[in-house]
Amino acid sequence: MKRMLKLIRTATATSVMLASAAFAQEKGTIYYMVPTLLDEFQTESVNAIEMFMGQVGYKTVTLNADNKTDVQQGQMNDTILLKPDAIVIAPVDFNALTPSIERAREAGVPVMIFDRQITSTMIDFTSVAGTVEIGHVAAGEIQRLLKEKNGTVSGKVLQVLGDPGDPYTLDIQKGFEELMAAYPDVEIITKPAMQWEASNAGSIVADQMLVNPDIDLIFVHAAHLAVAAVASLEAAGKKPGDVMLVSSNGAPVGLDLIRQGWEQVEVEQPLYAQAAALAMFADKVVNGEEIKPATYDVLGLKSEVTIEDWGPNIKIPGAAITADNVDDTTFWGNLQAPSATVESVK
Repeated sequence: MKRMLKLIRTATATSVMLASAAFAQEKGTIYYMVPTLLDEFQTESVNAIEMFMGQVGYKTVTLNADNKTDVQQGQMNDTILLKPDAIVIAPVDFNALTPSIERAREAGVPVMIFDRQITSTMIDFTSVAGTVEIGHVAAGEIQRLLKEKNGTVSGKVLQVLGDPGDPYTLDIQKGFEELMAAYPDVEIITKPAMQWEASNAGSIVADQMLVNPDIDLIFVHAAHLAVAAVASLEAAGKKPGDVMLVSSNGAPVGLDLIRQGWEQVEVEQPLYAQAAALAMFADKVVNGEEIKPATYDVLGLKSEVTIEDWGPNIKIPGAAITADNVDDTTFWGNLQAPSATVESVK
């Protein structure tokens, strides 16, 4: 069955790439520096960026760094010599790529950043998830769940962060706690899963279920951490729904946990919209045109472009996935590229 699904997904990805080629006007070539192909978010980002860039007329060449900073630095230096129309980077290391980015821009090659924000140097365009906003969405859903269970927004919540050195998890925490501050009857216990290790998250949940057996809800900052949380809940004799579970990023494993009843909400990181935004603004980036701050519709999501110290930056909000909409193919965790097409911003 798994092999069959893999074949179907491969065929779907191939048909999408062929369809996107039909849109291409061959304006030029853009190189995409993907950090790794070891997780589904990154592999799906390749499909999405190639598809959407094709729709606005650019061929995309993808280079995989295998999660090695030195490899990505070498790829950048080699690509600069090829003089592509632009480079898109999802950096392995936020700071180590700064010199290479500066060399590219000095050589007249504009640089766009996907998903992993770099603020230490000027960037021609950045497309990221609204991580504070993901925290806001999670807070609203958790308030709803607690009220449904306890009659009021009250109870005990275990929040499991990713690595505390990662701005992604810190921004989600900030957004979540901002909106939860209005509910003093909710006790929030916060623990970090160092290095984003699932085993660390599992240990946190196991320990806290012993110390705080009355936990109403667990909020983890990534779906792979939710898998470890469920394993610890099962080991403690819990059944689906005994302790509510909310996660963020929208990975396939999170959607499966919703279908199984273990998880109530997954707040999606909007992969497809983040990729679509790069394509929407590609012409302006390639041609050195001004990108104006405004609100833009990106695949139906109201997204804000601001001009930051490091350049134009678009933040795209996530959406709440529940049992009612878990099979919606607009969510990247279902691994079906959207049928929507994008157009260049004029």
